[in-house]
Amino acid sequence: MDTLKHLSPFIAVAAQLQPADMGTLASAGFRSVINNRPDNEGEGQPSSADMEAAAQASGLEYHYLPVVSGQISDADVSAFTELLNQVRGPVLAFCRTGTRSTSLWALSEAHHLDPVVLLNSARASGYDISGLAQRLEQRWQKSPVTVPQTSTSPTQRYDVLVVGGGAAGCAVTASLLQREPHLRIAVVEPREHHYYQPGWTLVGAGIFDRARTERSMALCIPHGAQWIRAAVAGFEPEQQCVVLEDGNRVGYRALIVCPGLSLNWDAVEGLKETLGKNGVTSNYQFELAPYTWQLVQSLRHGRALFTQPPMPIKCAGAPQKAMYLSCDWWQKQGVLPDIDVEFCTAGAVLFGVPAFVPPLMKYVERYNAQLNFNTTLTAVDGPARKAWFNQVDATGNTQVIEKSFDFLHAVPNQRAPEFIRQSPLANAEGWVEADHETLRHPRYGNIFSLGDVCAAPNAKTAAAVRKQAPVVAENVIAVLAGKGPRALYDGYGSCPLTVERGKVVLAEFGYGGKLLPTFPLDPTVPRRLAWDLKVKMMPAIYFDMMLRGREWLAKPKRLPHEPAAVEAAAACDFGKEQGK
Repeated sequence: MDTLKHLSPFIAVAAQLQPADMGTLASAGFRSVINNRPDNEGEGQPSSADMEAAAQASGLEYHYLPVVSGQISDADVSAFTELLNQVRGPVLAFCRTGTRSTSLWALSEAHHLDPVVLLNSARASGYDISGLAQRLEQRWQKSPVTVPQTSTSPTQRYDVLVVGGGAAGCAVTASLLQREPHLRIAVVEPREHHYYQPGWTLVGAGIFDRARTERSMALCIPHGAQWIRAAVAGFEPEQQCVVLEDGNRVGYRALIVCPGLSLNWDAVEGLKETLGKNGVTSNYQFELAPYTWQLVQSLRHGRALFTQPPMPIKCAGAPQKAMYLSCDWWQKQGVLPDIDVEFCTAGAVLFGVPAFVPPLMKYVERYNAQLNFNTTLTAVDGPARKAWFNQVDATGNTQVIEKSFDFLHAVPNQRAPEFIRQSPLANAEGWVEADHETLRHPRYGNIFSLGDVCAAPNAKTAAAVRKQAPVVAENVIAVLAGKGPRALYDGYGSCPLTVERGKVVLAEFGYGGKLLPTFPLDPTVPRRLAWDLKVKMMPAIYFDMMLRGREWLAKPKRLPHEPAAVEAAAACDFGKEQGK
C-alpha cells in the first residue's frame, strides 16, 4: 500500500494491489475499487475474480475496467468517466504502476480542468503524464481529435535509454556517467524500492535484517540521469523508440535493456497459494526471507525439503546456500540428527562448475543431506504438507514422487518478463539476444543488454553485472561515436557459497566454467576471508561502489579492433554430469 497516491479527495491511484489490501482500503474509508489491469498481464498478478471476492468480503464495490498497456483509447476514457459518475467515493483505481489509472483520470477530467492543473496534480503524486498534454489540451478546448489516438512520435529523446533500475540498470548508468558526464540518460523503472537481493539468503539465516537490503529507488538512480517512473509496454527498434504503459514513446540513440527476470510462481501448482504459511517459504522474495528464519528456528524434528528448479535462475547457488545455513543452525542447536534434509534439484549435478563440487560434497555429507538429482518440484499442498516432484531416471523415464514435509524452501521457475518475451529483441527462449562478449544485440547495433535478462550463458549474479556494466558502458560510448564495440566480457560470475556461518567457498568463474579467482588463493577452500567479504563488505561494495560507477577490479578487456561474434560455452552447467 506504499504506492497509494491521492489525486483528489474523490480518487486515489496505486500500483498493483493484493487481495489482502482490500481490508486495509475499507479501513481507510474507501468505498469503491477500480481495476484497470487486464488479467494475466504479469507474473504473480492476482486475478480480477480473486480481487473482486476480497473487495466484496470487505464491503467494497469492485469494478473491472481493463485497459491494455500503451493503448488508452477514447472508448476507455469514456468508460472510465461513466464509471466515476456512478460509483461511490472515495475511489481507488489501480493498474501495474498506477500510470494507466492516473492517465485515465486526467483524460476523464480534461473537459473541465486546465491541462496544466491535471499535469501538476499527477506530477505531485509521482506520475509524469506529460506525453498526454496534446490529448488533454484537445479535450480542454473541446476540439475534435485530429491526430491518431496513440502518437508514433517520441515525446522525448535521450542519448541513452536504460530499461530497468535494478543492479544492472543503475550500475551501467553510473559507469556511463563516469565516462561521459554530459550524456542525456534516462532510466525507465516503475518500482519505488531497490533491493540488494544477494542479502536475502542471509536474512533467511538470521544474519541480516531485511531492512539492510532495501533502499529507495530515488537514492539508487545515479545522479545525472533522469528517472522515468513507468513500466515499459513494448519496443520499436526500427523507430528507435520504447513504448511506455501510458502510450508515450521515448526515443533513444542507444538502448540498454536490463529489467531483470520474473519469478514464475504459477509454474508449480499450489505453490503461490501457500507461500508464507504451512511451512512453505522462499528466500527469493523480499517479504518471505524473514519467514524462512522463523521456520528454521522453530523446526526441531521432521523433514526439510530444499528445491532447485531448471536453469536458468538468478544466483544458481542460492537454493543450496539456504540448505547449508539452515543445517548449520540445526547442527549448532543439536537438532540436526532429528531432521531429514533433502535437496531436490532439477539439475544433474550439485553445482555447474565441477571444481567446486568436491568441497560442497563435504558439507552435504557433514549435514547428512540427501541429494535428489533430476527431481523437479511440480505441485504443493500446503495444508496437507505434501509436495510432488517429477523425477527422471538414468534411462530417461519420468515418475511422480510424493514427499511429505515439515519445512519447504521452494525456489520458483524463472523467465524473462513478458514484455521482453513478446518483443522483437528476444531469442527463442525469451531472453534478450546479445553477443556473448560485446553484449550487443546481433540484429540491432545500438541495443545492448546485461544482467539477468541477457541471453549470454553466464551465471546470473550481481557479480556478473559488476563486470558487465563497464563493458556495456564502453561499447555504448563507442557506438554513439560511430565506432564498433571493443570491450569484451569474459563471462565472469561469482557465487559466494555460504557453507556454514563463518565460512564461504568463493566460486568465481567465466565462460566454459573457467576459474577466474580475484585473489591468489585456492578458490575451492572454504575461508573466513570470503565470509567477511560476503557479509561485511559486499553490501557497501554494491550500494556505494557498483551503483556509483566505481569499478573496483572490473576494468574491461579491450581489443584494438572490433571482435568477431562468438558463441561461448555455459559458465555454470547444471545439466551435464561430471565426466560426461
